[in-house]
Amino acid sequence: AEPGGRRAELHKMAAAGAEAAAEEEKRLPEGDPESGGDTDDEGDSDSSGDGEDEEKENEAEIQRLEEQLSINAFDYNCHLDLIKLLRQEGELVKLRRARQKMSELFPLTEEIWLDWLKDEIKMASEISEREKVYELFERAVKDYICPEIWLEYAQYSIGGIGQEGGIEKVRSIFERALTAVGLHVTKGTALWEAYREFENAILETAQPAPGSIPSPEQQQVLCSQLEKIHTLFRRQLGIPLLDMEASYAEYEEWSEEPIPETTIKNYKKALQQLEKCKPYEEALLGAETPKLAEYQAYIDFEMKAGDPARIQLIYERALAENCLVPDLWARYNQYLDRQLKVKELVLSAHDRAVRNCPWTVGLWIRYLLAMERHRVEHSIISEIFEKALNAGFIQATDYVEIWQAYLDYLRRRVDFTQDSSKELEELRSAFARAVEYLKQEVEERFSESGDPSCTIMQNWARVEARLCNNMQKARELWDNIMTKGNAKYANMWLEYYNLERAHGDTQHCRKALHRAVQCTSDYPEHVCEVLLTLERIEGTLEDWDAAVQKTENRLARVNEQRAKAAEKEAALAKQEEERAEQRKQARAEKKASKKAKKTRIGDKRKADEDDEGEWGQEEGFQFHQSELPSKRHRGEGDGVLPEEDMEVETGLFGRSEKPDGPAIPKEKASTSRKDVPKVLHDSSKDKVTVFVSNLSYTMAEPEAKLRELFGSCGEVVEIRAVFNNKGTFRGYCYVQFREEEAARQALALDRTAVEGRPMFVSPCVDKNKNPDFKVFRYSTTLEKHKLFISGLPFSCTKEELEEVCKAHGNVKDIRLVTNRAGKPKGLAYVEYENEAQASQAVLKMDGLTVKDHVIKVMISNPPVRKLPDRPDPSRTSLSLAPRQIYGARGKGRTQLSMMPRALQRQSNPVAKAENGMVQNSPAASSDPTAEPKKMSNADFAKMLLKK
Repeated sequence: AEPGGRRAELHKMAAAGAEAAAEEEKRLPEGDPESGGDTDDEGDSDSSGDGEDEEKENEAEIQRLEEQLSINAFDYNCHLDLIKLLRQEGELVKLRRARQKMSELFPLTEEIWLDWLKDEIKMASEISEREKVYELFERAVKDYICPEIWLEYAQYSIGGIGQEGGIEKVRSIFERALTAVGLHVTKGTALWEAYREFENAILETAQPAPGSIPSPEQQQVLCSQLEKIHTLFRRQLGIPLLDMEASYAEYEEWSEEPIPETTIKNYKKALQQLEKCKPYEEALLGAETPKLAEYQAYIDFEMKAGDPARIQLIYERALAENCLVPDLWARYNQYLDRQLKVKELVLSAHDRAVRNCPWTVGLWIRYLLAMERHRVEHSIISEIFEKALNAGFIQATDYVEIWQAYLDYLRRRVDFTQDSSKELEELRSAFARAVEYLKQEVEERFSESGDPSCTIMQNWARVEARLCNNMQKARELWDNIMTKGNAKYANMWLEYYNLERAHGDTQHCRKALHRAVQCTSDYPEHVCEVLLTLERIEGTLEDWDAAVQKTENRLARVNEQRAKAAEKEAALAKQEEERAEQRKQARAEKKASKKAKKTRIGDKRKADEDDEGEWGQEEGFQFHQSELPSKRHRGEGDGVLPEEDMEVETGLFGRSEKPDGPAIPKEKASTSRKDVPKVLHDSSKDKVTVFVSNLSYTMAEPEAKLRELFGSCGEVVEIRAVFNNKGTFRGYCYVQFREEEAARQALALDRTAVEGRPMFVSPCVDKNKNPDFKVFRYSTTLEKHKLFISGLPFSCTKEELEEVCKAHGNVKDIRLVTNRAGKPKGLAYVEYENEAQASQAVLKMDGLTVKDHVIKVMISNPPVRKLPDRPDPSRTSLSLAPRQIYGARGKGRTQLSMMPRALQRQSNPVAKAENGMVQNSPAASSDPTAEPKKMSNADFAKMLLKK
């Protein structure tokens, strides 16, 4: 029996431990009425009113979240929101129930577990309630290996050392914690120190009273306790942990005896091991989430060392931060299956894998195999298989694979030496259910069964024929297989023939081959050869003659069909060649027409030069920028205006200054529009104006159409649609509102479909005054939570893509990329809730087939756009050559400079010509006040001839 004094000390220690735990967990859930608050009487009525409104809003939100979870229980973020709201409201009963439901579906993170445990510890006062907390801790440490949860568990258990067997229970928990995370290089030291502190506290209670002589029993207890602490120090110093030097110094100071040589040797060895681990730990410390490459390098390092405990720990650390990476789980489970082979450890890892990544069929198949390998009860394996069917796989073929794995397991349970057994009936029932499931459930969801070759029915037929000697059932199954569209394939008929050849009779073999010759369309020659080979070996003369006649007739029909197909193909090719020749001739004629037109223009210019005396000299005609025919250039950005309209209208790339001279109206201008005066753009109203572009040129009455569309944003003052000189709508306009807020609301209509095209709505900004203004509203930098998908079929809709993507996480937004006409380009951007979900989606979806198109998936990181260098305004203002503006196709051949080469080649910088005026003429040099002489066409011609 323990001495009375020690018993009292233990009770005091238990009370102190419980009090410390209570103080540490004293924090109540936010919003708990017991947590108090502002007790100031001033403004109580207002705060109570606000509190009631907030409470009603929270109650409504809680009800909405609960209803949403009743529809989709696997909505992870909905679970999180509900738990957060219930904890804020202090609804502890509902909070406990919500956490329980979530933990049944998903492994909980370290933060969720710690919050849950602290709330439960705070409410646990009775012994029975403490036992429930212990059970909760046991569940928590199984989800992930977390040093913080183990430390919390050990510290909480100290509060129960006053109970019977309390000390041994604490020691047991500490030992389990050291086994789980004691090797953790960066966090393991805290557990070792906590364990030693506990043992030191026990040592203090075992010390005799001052001045008294310890009894032999007390001396034995003291020696035993001292040895426990010595052992802890020695164990810790043999493990590579951070701050090992401090632990060694502490041991030297604490121990009254010299440190044994064995301990020193192990300590130095651990130091060397720590130096090897430090680069990997530093890489993890400096890396960004998800750190997959750094963890994989660390795993490879530990695999070479070969310590199973350390390999397991680094895998667990990697999975704690990358729990949604199926490949990592697969590698870990494969290591456990092949190396450790510990049943509890293996099955626990497999269970956590499928709970984290339930959409990955490979993890479920490995789980079923592991359970069979460790002889788990059949009822449990069947239960896990049913869970797999409800996991929500993203491909129809995944269901075929999981069914095949389960059927393989059921077949291995059957003793086929017996004519009939319960296991055999269960296998047959499962085969029938699998066929029906793929036909009903899977085909309804994916519009395909996932098993076009009927592999499950083929395996069923093989089992019946080879293992059950039931060829009649096998023939029925194969007849069903052929009626599902497989009769045209030679390999299917030959598979059935081989089965009949091995387990049937010659009559059914001959019958199968005759049907194959008649139905096969891909390789009929091969089937005919097999039929002739059969008759050559086993058939009679009549059988041979019948086979020869049948094969010859069939091959003759096949050759005839192939010849017709070849003729048709040749005719199509000839038609294509003719069309190509016609296009080539049309291009040649067009080119010749353009050349002839240029010749006529040159003749006309020559005639003008011959007549220069009457026209050029008398009129004094001079070239002027405003009189040159304007040329319209195409651009790719929103709001690119034609030059003929940009002189009076301002958009994203427009000019607000007035033109240099009056524009010359074209002779063929529309009578309905040519008399309408042009309105100069008022840049002072840019804040209440939006620029609308990419509209259809054929839009009738654009003012009325857009007034109706933008009327919901606010009062529309004016809509200025832009027309060219022919009266044709140019596809863009200006919408002016009464209020600035209305203009901001109008921007939300950007990309709205109008007459089949996305309408672009952007702020009205003068690009000359704001050259850095950007309209593109999407990020052009790396976004780790967003995916870029290419290779999509043009028919793929936003809803169809969301159905594929939501299996990997919470999809916040999907944007299908279209051209200016609103037609899809086969590209899309998918935004997820976080980076982990996006990373998982890349791993799972890259290379996926969507409607016969193999898509490519990657993290969104658009390439940097190369912007053209901006010209120097100070230099362009002095340049005599007109500014050349290139369109979307580059520099065209018709972009002629209006400045004669004779003037452009002047070597003297003073010899400049501007608008046809020579600045260094003799007249100008003799009389500075005289106006420069204006040059006519004849003057230009003479100057060129002199050159």
